[in-house]
Amino acid sequence: MFGRVGLGRRRPSSRPRVLATTLELLVAALQRNSCTTTVAASSSYSSALEEEAGGGQQKGRWLTLPPFAPPVDASSVGKAIARGRRPAGDGEPTTALKWVRRCCSHLPMSLVQKLFRLRQVRRDLTKNGSNMDSHSAQQQLRRVSAKDVMMPGDVILLPVTVQNVATKKYDYSESEKEISFIHSLELYKDSAIIAVNKPPGMPVQGGVGIKYSMDALAAKSFKYDFPESPRLTTRRTLQRKYLALVIGTPKHSKGLISAPLAKIVLEDGKSERITIVMGTKSTSSHHALTEYRVIRSSAHGFTWLELCPLTGRKHQLRVHCAEALGTPIVGDYKYGWYAHRKWEPMPWPESMSEDEKLPKKRPFGLDLDGGSIAEKQPYLHLHCKQMILPNISAALCQLQSSAVDHDFSKLEKINLVAPLPLHMQESWDILSCLP
Repeated sequence: MFGRVGLGRRRPSSRPRVLATTLELLVAALQRNSCTTTVAASSSYSSALEEEAGGGQQKGRWLTLPPFAPPVDASSVGKAIARGRRPAGDGEPTTALKWVRRCCSHLPMSLVQKLFRLRQVRRDLTKNGSNMDSHSAQQQLRRVSAKDVMMPGDVILLPVTVQNVATKKYDYSESEKEISFIHSLELYKDSAIIAVNKPPGMPVQGGVGIKYSMDALAAKSFKYDFPESPRLTTRRTLQRKYLALVIGTPKHSKGLISAPLAKIVLEDGKSERITIVMGTKSTSSHHALTEYRVIRSSAHGFTWLELCPLTGRKHQLRVHCAEALGTPIVGDYKYGWYAHRKWEPMPWPESMSEDEKLPKKRPFGLDLDGGSIAEKQPYLHLHCKQMILPNISAALCQLQSSAVDHDFSKLEKINLVAPLPLHMQESWDILSCLP
């Protein structure tokens, strides 16, 4: 999905890139988008639309969008390869609504929908993108609905009043330390993807009350010399491996957990949680598979596990550890609350430096210190340490080549390894030092 503020032609050679965060459960397609928050002059704009709908003075004045060119969707290509399927050169059909949103990302969704609802979006049947001021040219315009599928070369026109929409851009003035911190999160980069180790505590996407988010910071910090900024969209991986610190020790040192999961509503009628549903015929349950292996056990009642999810269900690893293995993850107060009722912090080893206890100021207000097993309220000890992705860049090169048959069977894989977050590294060190 493309986001563009300007209304110029899209560069034919530009390709979507991919952004992957490996600290939490996200791998994302990095596509281009502007990190601009839009504030619409809604009253004047809406009145202008109503005037055009009624045949007012503005009729016949149009703003021309770039001719439609089907993009090669990196997200769709990666998803097909991850599923063992042959990727196609084109992705899903693009509707007129999606194309307008891509070309005019500065326009609020509500106003774009209103344009279609008032039947103010046109297609130029001449496909030459020329100005449509004459009566004869007006006869070459046809109304377009939001769900109409775009064809190569289609030219969409919007009322010129969309230029009355004002935009407000929030500029992030990062310090050198903050810029250096963001760049230090980069694990891998090529012409198609960028892999980023997202720090815990930083929201993936922005929203009300969120000043800094991974997508906004990445859009600015990882733009490099590309013509447009990146954007996050969820996508698939070939394999993921997690490291978790659990309370207790599994009966077996390794195994395969096969336990279907379902969502249930708690007694208050508002809260929800995921649970294992065995021996039931619930239509809402989903099959879930997890491979596990004991990495290291501690005499103090903790165990380090390597977890490899073979399915991608919500809270799958947390529920499988807590309910199937009976060893809830440290810091998981939702599914392991019973194990944390009598939680006692681990003593700080004398062999570890006292300086490691002192809190340090982190960029963007991130609270990266503390949260280990030496704290009264430890953070969640679950970390995606490794991801294996298909080489989207090589796949896109094949799809854009003149060759008819594309061989993806020997496509190179990208192996991403992320270091432990500070609170888990601290817990590892503490357990390593204690007798």
